[in-house]
Amino acid sequence: MPRVRKDPSEIRSPEGVEKKVLLAAPRGYCAGVDRAVITVEKALEHYGSPVYVRKEIVHNRHVVDTLSAQGAIFVDETDEVPEGERVVFSAHGVSPAVHSEAAERNLATIDATCPLVTKVHKEAVRFARDGYTIILVGHAGHEEVEGTMGEAPEAIVLVQNPEEARTVEIPETGKLVWISQTTLSVDETMQTVDILKERFPALTSPPSDDICYATQNRQVAVKKLAPGADLVLVVGSANSSNSVRLVEVALEHGAKAAHRVDFAREVDEEWFHDVATVGVTSGASVPESLVQDLLKLLADYGFTTVEEVKTAEEDLMFSLPRELRSDLKKAGLKTSNKKDGADRDHELR
Repeated sequence: MPRVRKDPSEIRSPEGVEKKVLLAAPRGYCAGVDRAVITVEKALEHYGSPVYVRKEIVHNRHVVDTLSAQGAIFVDETDEVPEGERVVFSAHGVSPAVHSEAAERNLATIDATCPLVTKVHKEAVRFARDGYTIILVGHAGHEEVEGTMGEAPEAIVLVQNPEEARTVEIPETGKLVWISQTTLSVDETMQTVDILKERFPALTSPPSDDICYATQNRQVAVKKLAPGADLVLVVGSANSSNSVRLVEVALEHGAKAAHRVDFAREVDEEWFHDVATVGVTSGASVPESLVQDLLKLLADYGFTTVEEVKTAEEDLMFSLPRELRSDLKKAGLKTSNKKDGADRDHELR
């Protein structure tokens, strides 16, 4: 049964202060997520159901549930896909072993790996080929980390945080380089790297930053609004690394309280007691419709003024995966990841 919410009159409000929302911009979908979700949608439209997807296409419950209702079948491993069927690899990337398994099962594959993750994979391959020991800063068990480590398992050492950086043992080598998972906290990653550099002066950095532009932009926006917020609400799923990081960033930069929710219905109105300003943002795999649902709930509790806190403009767009583009082109269909000539909001209702 739906929960019975407290009446707004039961919530203590600060006296003489206007209630308002500080709305982070940018927030929500990044280019890699947008591309991955559209890939599954267009695959379903073109090939029909079923289209199998290995792992969650992106880490968001609403997106996965919506695509499931449209005919996508999500599986944990490639061997769960019937031989000869079509499978989409998620935005987080897969290891070479997964590609080999798919080929052995004669699966038609569509690789929706975010190009920024592919960049990290290529770095791992190149550094391993050149004789480096690679320190991968990332979280054990995350699909992106598993995929990257699979590119050069003998050469990669995983370090998850500053504490591990202080104790990790590195094989004797004249060449040492670090790379990272794309969805980490920028500040914690650099803290980890600084510790590693103190212990291993020969440690070199990749040619360019591995943490994706969208992750960085969303963290910068939260850093800006957090000092003025009594409460920060982050829309995103528990297995979304970048969403979880946004809660941590908010608390580290001055927010009095911060919580992550998948949906507006998960908000506890008790959080609103004595709150004048609520900061709102969303992880990089969250459709804007879920943020709008939260804003409607906040308005019901008197937070009707919305001020946007903008720290960057994002206009990056990635083309659809090569395999899908080729099939759409052969069928005389549009290969753009735009809908009706306009950028998509992905309401996914």
